[in-house]
Amino acid sequence: MDDWDLSSEDLDRLERDAFQQLAQRHLSSSSSTPPIPLNNNKVDNLATTSRKLPESALKVTGDGSKQQTKFSVKFLLHASGNIAAKFLYNQVVVEACRKIPRASWNGSERLWMFPVSSLSSAEKILSDISALNVEVENLDPLVRRAMAAASAVTDLRDQYNCIPSYVESKLLPFQRDGVRFALQHGGRVLLADEMGLGKTLQAIAVTTCVRDSWPVLVLTPSSLRLHWASMIQQWLNLPSSDILVVLSQCTGSNKAGFTIIPSNRKGTVRLDGVFNIISYDIVPKLQDTLVSSDFKVVIADESHFLKNAQAKRTSAALPILKKAQYAILLTGTPALSRPIELHKQLEALYPDVYKNVHEYGNRYCKGGVFGLYQGASNHEELHNLIKATVMIRRLKKDVLTELPMKRRQQVFLDLSEKDMRQINALFRELEVVKIKAKASQSKEEAESLKFTEKHLINKIYTDSAEAKIPAVLDYLGTVIEAGCKFLIFAHHQPMIDSIHQFLLKKKVGCIRIDGGTPAASRQALVTEFQENDSISAAVLSIRAAGVGLTLTAASTVIFAELSWTPGDIIQAEDRAHRIGQVSSVNVYYLLANDTVDDIIWDVLQSKLDNLGQMLDGNENSLEVSVSEVKSSPSKQVRGIPSSSPGKQKTLDFFVKRCNNIQKHEEEPNAKQARRY
Repeated sequence: MDDWDLSSEDLDRLERDAFQQLAQRHLSSSSSTPPIPLNNNKVDNLATTSRKLPESALKVTGDGSKQQTKFSVKFLLHASGNIAAKFLYNQVVVEACRKIPRASWNGSERLWMFPVSSLSSAEKILSDISALNVEVENLDPLVRRAMAAASAVTDLRDQYNCIPSYVESKLLPFQRDGVRFALQHGGRVLLADEMGLGKTLQAIAVTTCVRDSWPVLVLTPSSLRLHWASMIQQWLNLPSSDILVVLSQCTGSNKAGFTIIPSNRKGTVRLDGVFNIISYDIVPKLQDTLVSSDFKVVIADESHFLKNAQAKRTSAALPILKKAQYAILLTGTPALSRPIELHKQLEALYPDVYKNVHEYGNRYCKGGVFGLYQGASNHEELHNLIKATVMIRRLKKDVLTELPMKRRQQVFLDLSEKDMRQINALFRELEVVKIKAKASQSKEEAESLKFTEKHLINKIYTDSAEAKIPAVLDYLGTVIEAGCKFLIFAHHQPMIDSIHQFLLKKKVGCIRIDGGTPAASRQALVTEFQENDSISAAVLSIRAAGVGLTLTAASTVIFAELSWTPGDIIQAEDRAHRIGQVSSVNVYYLLANDTVDDIIWDVLQSKLDNLGQMLDGNENSLEVSVSEVKSSPSKQVRGIPSSSPGKQKTLDFFVKRCNNIQKHEEEPNAKQARRY
């Protein structure tokens, strides 16, 4: 009966008609005289009497006496965050539900709904029904505790107005909703938006609402430390020296002026920045310092790194998150398909609710074949529970109308001292050549030095690719965790080979198209990538695969290297950003300071109008195509000259620009994210 698509009024009418027919049959069978028509009052009286205690509600016991049968009412946690009561139709129970405070009938789902605050009243009202023996199947104790804990947190939405206007104005509508959700839930939340939807910016915005509780601690994968420093520097009016980054070693020139602390230094590491950024791998080493520092605001980026309860980083990070007044966890992969991976993240946010892994595992992790608690059970209830208490998750397809068609973002890599040694030597040699060229007295000497300069820059280009390989692979590990389809472009063969081998080692389905790929087989590879869901990555050469291919199954594009010819960048981006793409395209440039990226990126930044506006959250990039680039200066794209790709300036122009780098460092572009 609970599947009937009828309103409660329809059911009342049907029941009334049924009682009238039963009464007519009873009278006709008990009398030989023609049945006497019943008036409405008699029918109503009979119906009312029957409703009070129908024979179907009685059962005969062993001694011949009659006893009420049990009537089951099940309480569920609804996706809306309310409590739902589910039961077979019974007018007496319906009348009782109408007495529950703020209860309402959900006709489409055939459920009675009421808020969590009415749960105690609902239990009492239903248990007090005298006409029926109502048995209530209540919420699981874990669910009740979680809902009670979430209801008890302080709603901080009034503090939304504390966001600086220059930050708030850059938030998209769904990102503003994310900030309000975090504040509504007391600043202890799991922001689980899909990759590319601006979780970093939302977290930064939340911290500005609780500025009185600064300093802030940011826990992040090692490949994203400098990315976080750049984001914070861009979005907040903080002196760059207030941003402290703990690195495994001090490398690079620190152009941005961050406070850099080596993790391998002797003695105690002082985390006295306004924002303090450390990697998960360093947390166990600094655990005592972190606990004693008493950070009230903690951000855990890529929080699925805490999914393994046995990992040292998990056991070291959890006490810090539990102790914090505000804990903001960010992940694009919240592991709903394997609920045990969520447990430690939930425990970090609500320690008292999720302290017993066996209670959680028995409820949500049964049915697996991979060992204890590796399965999934009561999946819908868990999803509704975390949505109601800690998690907000939006997918690209959900907010597509709010997104620009293409967004670009810099990701700054941290290279090791060993990997940088050769490049630093080449830059010193280049500086000597530049000085000699400036002082040269003859044309022959100047030409010779110019040739040497070009050779050195090309050598820096090649060696920069090899030096970046470990950091690029480290970053790719976080992308693989996100579970999205992506294109990754590179130029040098060692970089392409390393990426391809890394993906194969990680058992990631991928295709590869470079200069050695036969032209006849390229379309078959493209078709496989477009149509096969098990193929997650395309490893591509910027020159060989940058033109003519349609790879719109991916909406994430990554550049492991930059190209000497800026037009190649847009051409490569447009493998995904073209007709047939139904999603917003996110483009990530992996940059390393004191490599050839400095030379190329300076030119890209200074010559063109839009590529500099690419950081996470500043999502007002134009829809770009080569034809648009030619039209007018107002439609140019920063990073792409206005001439056609075939006429674009290449290495010769970069050599000239190399001689003016110092000038550009002294006059930085205000819109450019400064780099470590």
